[in-house]
Amino acid sequence: MNTLSRRRFAQISSLSLAAAVLAGCSGSSGSSGANTVTWSTWGSPEELKRYDAVQEQFKKDHPEVELVFQPTASYSDYHSKLLTQLSSGTAPDVFYVGDDRIASFIRNGVLLPIEGETSLDLDSFNSSLLDVARFEGALYALPNDCNPDCLWFDKEALKAAGITEDPATLAASDQWTTEAFFAMTAKLKAAGLNGACYWNYWGTHDSIISCGGGKVYDGDTYVANTDPASVKALEEYATRFRSGELIVADLLPEGTGEDSLLVTHQLGFLAAGRYTIGTIEGAGVDKDLYDIVRWPTPDGAAAPTGVAASYLAINAKTKNKAGALAFYDTYLSAAGQELRLSEGGNAVPSITGADEIVLADGYPAHAQTMLDMRDAGFSNYPVEAAVTDLSNEIAVEYMQPLYQGKATTQETLDAIAALVAEKAS
Repeated sequence: MNTLSRRRFAQISSLSLAAAVLAGCSGSSGSSGANTVTWSTWGSPEELKRYDAVQEQFKKDHPEVELVFQPTASYSDYHSKLLTQLSSGTAPDVFYVGDDRIASFIRNGVLLPIEGETSLDLDSFNSSLLDVARFEGALYALPNDCNPDCLWFDKEALKAAGITEDPATLAASDQWTTEAFFAMTAKLKAAGLNGACYWNYWGTHDSIISCGGGKVYDGDTYVANTDPASVKALEEYATRFRSGELIVADLLPEGTGEDSLLVTHQLGFLAAGRYTIGTIEGAGVDKDLYDIVRWPTPDGAAAPTGVAASYLAINAKTKNKAGALAFYDTYLSAAGQELRLSEGGNAVPSITGADEIVLADGYPAHAQTMLDMRDAGFSNYPVEAAVTDLSNEIAVEYMQPLYQGKATTQETLDAIAALVAEKAS
């Protein structure tokens, strides 16, 4: 298969390119002088405007440092460009790395260990989100922000399907069970609507297993295939993907996106992040028709789910370590995240001191759910993220056929276990 996942943050370059470039990483950073700090991320022109305020604040606080921004338009091009720069000694001093790449960058020795260097309080970050950025006892990066995949639900679609119970109300009393959720998605499908929509990436299938009481990894060993709770949980969802009760966003026909289904009241639930606020407001619909709820579980109690994140790292060969650390600390601080994420920001702050960003507007009504899911959630598993393209290969080559009815759950999990054992050993 050669179909790539269309997950917003996970179009990636080839394994061969990464291996070739990282094997030759050496040299210094691309800074042009001792008082220069270069930094880089990806994004559209509109998205990049969000960084203006924090850059201006840094320049005001550190007039002695020349800050140079080197953005790349797309995620799919970003990492290959960064790897080339690291190989040639022209990489930025500070840069973003995706959660599907950070572990491999760390293991290739191109990042500066930050514990003991940064002035940030590391206890202000969810320790589970730091796991993927640790290696052999050292911490190499921090999440710059994150996006738990909450279940956005459309009250009008639920009403059209004859559903009278409110998912968020059920969750508040720990009655938001998998059974209750599937009863709703079944009613939505019976009414000619789409029950729920998910992106095909590690956060979805690992969250399905976690919320079902299962286990994905035991240390560095993939164990979902031998864990009865994991097999059962995934089969319950796979059955409904095959029937069309649940849909995969990556497989929607051209011209029919998950966002359009949501704002036209054709979809009951959408697993997505805070950026969905912009989708709803941009569509001009009544935003109070939408709210969020955590993922359901067999007993109705909350369970950890995957949290999509990107990480900020410092070039191990930076020529301006002091300046790089100053920018790093400014950017990731509560004040820095407020500058980037306030007023309709598209992500959840990764540091607890900036929680008011999410709560200030009182929207959605249960916005606290985003923070709760962040605090209880987990990052991509380090053993998986350490192998370039492995997470995407699992999603596209194994999970996608399962959801399409081309493989059984047990066959799929056994094949993934064999793949991980082969590539991550």
